[in-house]
Parts: sequence; structure tokens; C-alpha cells
Amino acid sequence: MAKKKKFTKTKREFDQELVDLARVVRVIKGGRRLRFRACIVLGNRKGKIGMGVAKGSDVPIAIQKAVKKAKKSMVEVPIKDGTLSHSIKMKLGAARIILRPAPKGHGIIAGGTVRVILNLAGIKNATGKILGSHNSINNARATIKALQSLRM
Repeated sequence: MAKKKKFTKTKREFDQELVDLARVVRVIKGGRRLRFRACIVLGNRKGKIGMGVAKGSDVPIAIQKAVKKAKKSMVEVPIKDGTLSHSIKMKLGAARIILRPAPKGHGIIAGGTVRVILNLAGIKNATGKILGSHNSINNARATIKALQSLRM
């Protein structure tokens, strides 16, 4: 009798979230070349966060490349009692982000990209505001830069 193989579910090191997926077109002599651009944010919910943007000929390839880039760009975020240590304003291009600490039980009050990033970083209570740009990739970059510049 052959032994049955047991399949164990391996827990991933990082949780991932798709922030932006776009179809991009390059016009050449023969017509249009279609590609896909994916923006992925990785986090372990314990203070490590990373973001990657990559293009591929189809969606799974673009996501795979973006995850690889996100793993290379991981940064450490200082978390104090489940929230931020102090409020911070960050400007990156046209994107402006404001992040503020919040008391316990308040939750994450933020929109779109900022909410995703704070959640994946492991911050449980914070308030965030996106000003200026509606570009989700630039807002993600500004948020990560803001979290990176926090001091304990």
C-alpha cells in the first residue's frame, strides 16, 4: 500500500494587497502593445512593509514581479502601543499625506491606499488623510515614506 501524502498549508511570511492594476498601452509602428502594471503592498502586520510596481505581459506575471520588488524594498515601521508615535505630514510629488496617532479602540480612519498600508504594517489605531493627488501609487509611496521617517 502506498502512503498518502499529507498536504500542509504553509503560512506566508507576508500578507499582500493589490493597490493598483492598470492596462498600459505602447503605440508602435505595427499597432498597440498591451501590458499590465501592478502595484502590490506587502506587510507582516508586525512593523514591516514594502511596495512594488511592475509591468508584465499578463496580470499574474505583473503581480509576481511586483511582489518580488516589494520584498526587496521592505522597511521597518516603529509601532508604539498599536499606533503611531507622533503625527506626521509628508509630501511626495503632488501627493500629500497626513498621519496622526489615535487612542486605543479608535481603529484606522483613513481612505484607500493609506488604510491598506497602515493595516498591513500592523498599526491598529490611526487617522490618515490624503490631500492633493488621487494617484494611488504616489499616495502609497508617500505613506511608506511617512512611516519610514517616524521616530520613536
